[in-house]
Amino acid sequence: MSQTLKDNLSFVLVCLLIFAGIFVLATALERLIVKDRKKLGSTHFISYTAIFAAMAGFLMFLEIPLFFAPAFYEIDLSEIPVMICTFYLGPVAGVVCELLKIVVKLLLKGTTSAFVGDFANFVVGCSFVLPATFIYHAKRGKRSALIGLVVGTLTMTVFGSLFNAVYLLPTFADLYGMPLDAIIAMGTEVNSAINSVSTLVLFAVVPFNLLKGVIITVLTMLLYKRISPLLHKGDSKLEKKIAK
Repeated sequence: MSQTLKDNLSFVLVCLLIFAGIFVLATALERLIVKDRKKLGSTHFISYTAIFAAMAGFLMFLEIPLFFAPAFYEIDLSEIPVMICTFYLGPVAGVVCELLKIVVKLLLKGTTSAFVGDFANFVVGCSFVLPATFIYHAKRGKRSALIGLVVGTLTMTVFGSLFNAVYLLPTFADLYGMPLDAIIAMGTEVNSAINSVSTLVLFAVVPFNLLKGVIITVLTMLLYKRISPLLHKGDSKLEKKIAK
């Protein structure tokens, strides 16, 4: 019992430290690159971030199983509203949106992974969002948006794979009470080449993150092109009201 409590406390502490680190990084990036940030007030920021987070939280319920990965690896499209939010409002809004979508999901559905999967979704999602928004806001345009999304995909793939191998899979095994060998065996059932943590990451996690990144990139590029003019048109009206 004491070991279980120690493991839980250790996980909570790691979560808090990583959350804090991500928010500090997002704030630093925003101050560095979002030079033309619109002064539309905190109400505007909060309301739009909440709207996008609600959309993302809903999309977390629509999970797509993959033939090449164990059942607990399912793609959701929740990063699309998050990316639109962060392209529109900046890195801090993107990170807040990532966190709020997890809160929405937990409130409505709870956790099925001892919170490890939810934590992973936030952290790995941020590893996609932050590089993408850094490149986009450094020089706004379609080309920089595409480059940012591609870099975000590659960053998420590398970071997400290493994070799974080094921390997430062992932590999930400890907190969920499932031996790591049993998790690997789930991978072996769908791909006989999976027989260790490293092969699970190579043949399941890497293609999972690459595929997710490609889907998010394509859909974000298609949607943001159409949504952006509406958002900025609303900005102009609000700025005129503020000026009065």
